[in-house]
Amino acid sequence: MQSNGLSQPYTRGQALPELLKQRILILDGAMGTMIQQYKLNEADYRGLPANKRFEAHPGDIKGNNELLVLTQPQIISKIHEQYLDAGADIIETNTFGATSVAQEDYKMAGLAREMNVVSAQLARAACEKYSTPDKPRFAAGAIGPTPKTASISPDVNDPGARNVTFDVLRASYREQIEGLFEGGVDLFLVETIFDTLNAKAALFALDEFFEETGERLPVMISGTVTDASGRILSGQTVEAFWNSLRHIKPLTFGLNCALGAALMRPYIAELARICDAAVSCYPNAGLPNPMSDTGFDETPEITSSLVDGFAKDGLVNLVGGCCGTTPDHIRAIANAVAKRKPRAFYRESAEASA
Repeated sequence: MQSNGLSQPYTRGQALPELLKQRILILDGAMGTMIQQYKLNEADYRGLPANKRFEAHPGDIKGNNELLVLTQPQIISKIHEQYLDAGADIIETNTFGATSVAQEDYKMAGLAREMNVVSAQLARAACEKYSTPDKPRFAAGAIGPTPKTASISPDVNDPGARNVTFDVLRASYREQIEGLFEGGVDLFLVETIFDTLNAKAALFALDEFFEETGERLPVMISGTVTDASGRILSGQTVEAFWNSLRHIKPLTFGLNCALGAALMRPYIAELARICDAAVSCYPNAGLPNPMSDTGFDETPEITSSLVDGFAKDGLVNLVGGCCGTTPDHIRAIANAVAKRKPRAFYRESAEASA
């Protein structure tokens, strides 16, 4: 039996289910790849010299991309707008690591909620700037896996050891969800899932939030297959992964990150066969290449050609890019799939399943 939170009509993002049936929607590309192009130093991450707030913060904070919404918001807004200009229907908030669990690495756990609120506000403002009646734009609250795992030991000599608990993750995700909602996101994206138990903590927190507030937003779920075994890191095949999370009734379900599009294809085909949700795919730009400006091999032409192959064969409803992809990649993908029909998927409406 579904909880009240999962059986109500959407209170935001109501247009998305119908849009997914009409055409293949476009997600944005990599935020981190675009931030790297700015070659920011430690002082830049602290917001110096204009912003003195983090001048004396202990330890190095270079690399804490989520902090940039507070110290360099103009950079994040510009990246959002570049992806929207390239044709993205949905952009992700810059909150992949904006949980208290992840921010502990920088001694900034207390800033997690603020990061999420501000990041959502920046994404929402960019969407409003680019939205038209014919092409509305949506801000997805990005919920990453955290650097800690609830079901895998960090110590090879102690298989039972854990460095985080389900309840700690759930509370951390709940704080993130509340911040993203306050900032104005249209939907939530639980992404780059390598440990299903971490994802369940995020989804449990979402279910609680929906039930307690009476709100219900579309939920996108995206896992990552880490190697040629076709399994996520915690051991599940993509079919088992789907079956263990389908109870949340996600709007989209798919894969992102670890593999380039060519290696991801058999797993996307499997999800297209079994899912009664829309299928998403946003791969890396091929495999890592440290000699490349983006750190990855594929040009926009190569990535878009591979993703278009998925669309041509009726496997996908939502496509975009992950690590190594840029606005040029997204523009090429959007142009390539514009002529394709979306995959047919069959899902009872939220109202019908109540």
